[in-house]
Amino acid sequence: MAEKKVTKKAVATKATAEKKETVKKAAAPKKAVLVINAENVGFKAGDVYQALATAEKALTVAEIAKAAKIMNEEALLGLGWLLKEGKVADVDGKIALA
Repeated sequence: MAEKKVTKKAVATKATAEKKETVKKAAAPKKAVLVINAENVGFKAGDVYQALATAEKALTVAEIAKAAKIMNEEALLGLGWLLKEGKVADVDGKIALA
């Protein structure tokens, strides 16, 4: 049987591929965890209310989330709370304080 020669190039290519795979695994972004309980949703409602009060105008959900520095899902939870309490209203497809 003939022996297979291993070249430096083949070894280097394999090492580079292993490094890239390691980097890809390490660079994976962490997913934010959304905790849903009465206390957390109440705090998000407060964040949403403060963002709307500060803006003094109607905002979209994305604008509210950005202003309050929370995720869109958290903004929606807070909006649900405030809608149930009658503190916010829909104005031309945007949300404003009632």
